Amino acid sequence: MTWFIDADIMEQKTGFLTQIKLNFSQVWPEKLTFRSWRAQFYNHYFGTRRVRETWWRKLLILWIVGWFLVCIWILCFMNSIQSDKRKEMLGNMCDERARMLQDQFNVSMNHLQALAILVSTFHHAKNPSAIDQATFARYAERTAFERPLTSGVAYAVKVLHSDRDRFEKSQGWTIKKMYSSKKSPSEVQGQEISPVADEYAPVIFAQDTYRHVISLDMLSGHEDRENILRARASGKGVLTAPFPLVKSNRLGVILTYAVYKSELPINATPSERVKSAIGYLGGIFDIEALVDKLLHQLACKQAIMVNVYDTTNGQVSMYGANLTGPGICHVSALNFGDPMRKHQMHCRFTNKPPPPWLAITTSFGTLVIALLIGHIFYATVNRIAKVEDDYRKMMELKKRAEAADLAKSQFLATVSHEIRTPMNGVLGMLQMLMDTYLDVTQQDYVRTAQASGKALVSLINEVLDQAKIESGKLELEAVPFDLRVVLDDTLSLFCGKAQEKGLELAVFVSDEVPETLIGDPGRMRQIITNLMGNSIKFTERGHIYLTVHLVDEIKNSLEFQTDKQNTLSGFPVAERRRSYEHFSVFQAELDSEKQSFISNSDLSDQISLIISVEDTGVGIPSEAQSRVFTPFMQVGPSISRIHGGTGIGLSISKCLVGLMKGEIGFSSIHKTGSTFSFTAVLSRNYNSNSNEYKSSEFHGMNALIVDHRIIRAEVTNYQLKRLGIKSELTTELSQFLPKLLNNNTKSGIKMVLIDKETWSKESQIWPSSQPNLPKLFILASPTLKRNSLAFKDKDLNIIMKPIRASMLHVSLERALFGDKNKYKNGMMNGSNPSLGSLLHGKKILVVDDNIVNLRVAAGALKKYGAEVTCTHSGKRAIGFLKPPHDFDACFMDIQMPEMDGFEATKRIREMEATLNELIKHDETSQVFNGKIVPNWHIPILAMTADVIQATHEQCIKSGMDGYVSKPFEGEQLYREVARFFKSNTKLS
Repeated sequence: MTWFIDADIMEQKTGFLTQIKLNFSQVWPEKLTFRSWRAQFYNHYFGTRRVRETWWRKLLILWIVGWFLVCIWILCFMNSIQSDKRKEMLGNMCDERARMLQDQFNVSMNHLQALAILVSTFHHAKNPSAIDQATFARYAERTAFERPLTSGVAYAVKVLHSDRDRFEKSQGWTIKKMYSSKKSPSEVQGQEISPVADEYAPVIFAQDTYRHVISLDMLSGHEDRENILRARASGKGVLTAPFPLVKSNRLGVILTYAVYKSELPINATPSERVKSAIGYLGGIFDIEALVDKLLHQLACKQAIMVNVYDTTNGQVSMYGANLTGPGICHVSALNFGDPMRKHQMHCRFTNKPPPPWLAITTSFGTLVIALLIGHIFYATVNRIAKVEDDYRKMMELKKRAEAADLAKSQFLATVSHEIRTPMNGVLGMLQMLMDTYLDVTQQDYVRTAQASGKALVSLINEVLDQAKIESGKLELEAVPFDLRVVLDDTLSLFCGKAQEKGLELAVFVSDEVPETLIGDPGRMRQIITNLMGNSIKFTERGHIYLTVHLVDEIKNSLEFQTDKQNTLSGFPVAERRRSYEHFSVFQAELDSEKQSFISNSDLSDQISLIISVEDTGVGIPSEAQSRVFTPFMQVGPSISRIHGGTGIGLSISKCLVGLMKGEIGFSSIHKTGSTFSFTAVLSRNYNSNSNEYKSSEFHGMNALIVDHRIIRAEVTNYQLKRLGIKSELTTELSQFLPKLLNNNTKSGIKMVLIDKETWSKESQIWPSSQPNLPKLFILASPTLKRNSLAFKDKDLNIIMKPIRASMLHVSLERALFGDKNKYKNGMMNGSNPSLGSLLHGKKILVVDDNIVNLRVAAGALKKYGAEVTCTHSGKRAIGFLKPPHDFDACFMDIQMPEMDGFEATKRIREMEATLNELIKHDETSQVFNGKIVPNWHIPILAMTADVIQATHEQCIKSGMDGYVSKPFEGEQLYREVARFFKSNTKLS
């Protein structure tokens, strides 16, 4: 096989390219630039499977580790931010409490100072004093709200030792010592008298809560003494160190202000202040109670622990438990107005800090997102890599499929050629045998052999068509053709089979259908042949009826309902409308695609036909109707065994209808019959010729059609119209017979055509002895018995069904004009006089390497009067056709040894072009054998068994003028030859 040889060549080429690649790879580092090296590196490491197994996996691990570290940093960072915020909040809370404590202490200091001025004014400056204990206590109690941090106030007067006795007598009590050396400071010292000293400071006024301190010598206490001495020397308020308060034993401090007997200047010296001091006002501060009160006022959600310390001489706790720990601690400085003493407030949160959930969730969420991104990226890379692998595999499979398709096409072409070549010889020789003198038995044998050969060729054509459809290489022609002639040819094809089965076979084409259309007549014939072939195959009684109408004609009319009683043969049929009612062209609303097609097409040029084939066969069971158009599928397993066939005819027909922009459907009733309908979009041909059967000899004639079935009468009327004969229709002869007898010459009726069934009923009333009667024609079915009573003693003209225009033309002309020598059995003597007139005397060269094919082709051409020269080689054909020569045409085989037909045609066209150039420049003579030949171009027709489209295209590309497939017949030969010899009688 040729593809195996090609495969070996490709393998050798692949090895050659591989060797070049290896040689190039050894020197590429020296010659490639940096950019090329980078591209080579990328393609080598990042474009193969290795990248997915190593590099991308490492990159994914690096991605995960990197983002894990980033998430840990995010956790630490957000935790530190939260800790800083917690510290800031603690500092704000601590500073706020320290500030409020300090502010309220300052307010208390100011009021104590004012109270000291009050005592100086109304006690020492008045004589007698305006203040006594009751007045002082009541005033201090009422103004306590102005001193929010003081728990009590007291006033001690300065008494010298020389004035002690007088003072004690005036007060009525003795000056007592503040603390006893034997008792704790919390006990009241009421019995011990203050020892002798130079100076005393007994308390004379006190708030009711501190009445127990009256008469106590403030100078007898160590802290109070230092406080008083510093206060009178500085002239400012002075604080004591924390000490247990008398009686309550709670830590407290005393703020002391000195009272002077006269207003001192601002720059007074300490000694001047000491001499002017006359008393001392002290404010008592219960630190624990005051701080508790303040914290209660500032209570919030975040509970904090507060400690107040005196840090003048070390750290002395004034409030709170002296606890230390790892928690956050904030220190706020306190300024109580005494520069000699320092105080601090330490704050801590009571509860432990909560876990950093925001930091944990954020870092964990970031890690999850990073892992998801990594997974998506990794999955995407793998997916892309998989798609690339699948794409490579797909491309490899595509190449294999294309190679397999090419191999299949080549196989089909080769098998077709190898089968058609001997079949051409068989059929050709059988045809030549038929042209000899044979007896009836021999003729039957030859016809049987021809039918079998044509059936084999038809099967080959179907298989090739199916292969073309599967590969999408099936194309349609667009040539003018007469649809009625195509239908006549199809009818002639099945005439014999219909006569054998006794079936009515008829064709009806609407008058609205143009005579000539533009389309593919071969494919149209193939569709109709497939449908009618199936009808013939599955119908044993009744009829087969083919109709052609315009789609618009059916859409706009209600006359196309099938009457089950009024049929061609009287047998019931399937409803025809059901076979096409689902077509889109019959729907109320077309889809957008159809509307676009209609709006964009030229409605005046495009016409839509609907063709129906109706039969009264076995029908299709409902369970098998869904697979009717499936290739190689048949209704049942017994169908192929009983009726034969491959089951691809309807599948091919559906594809061909689709290429014609149409639809196909069917309606079938089991054991009743089937109706297949399809639509096709064709173009009008405005350059059409008149009907070839409308000759002047029948023009103006009238005829009478008698048939009790209206449909059969319409079919006969349709065929007569094609001959130019006007007809009248009647269902009974008796109704129209008086008119024929009384005025037969004026009626204008020259002929009466009556169906054989009607004639059997009314033959007795026909006046055969009456002169000048119209010619009588019996339309007989194949089952007619010539010796029946209805046909005895009658000079009848019998026209056998199915009626065709050509046969009807011959029969009428023979009966009316008596030209019986020209016709034999309804056919003209001679095979094809038109083809004979074209080929007579023409010199034709036939080139084929097969001796049998040479004899067949030469015999077929000689039969039509051509002078044939044969040769078996393309090289020899070049010698014969080297211009100048005297050949009129050439039939050349394609597949030949040494030089095929394509190469030989190219060489011939080159020689003709060279000679034409010489003639054009007057370098050689145009005269050859006494005739002027201005341009040399011999028609070359390809003669091959290949029927694929690629072969046809290659023929045209190589310079050939036509295409004749083996085995060829007279009609095909005439169609190709007429293209050249109708317009040219010699080379041109």
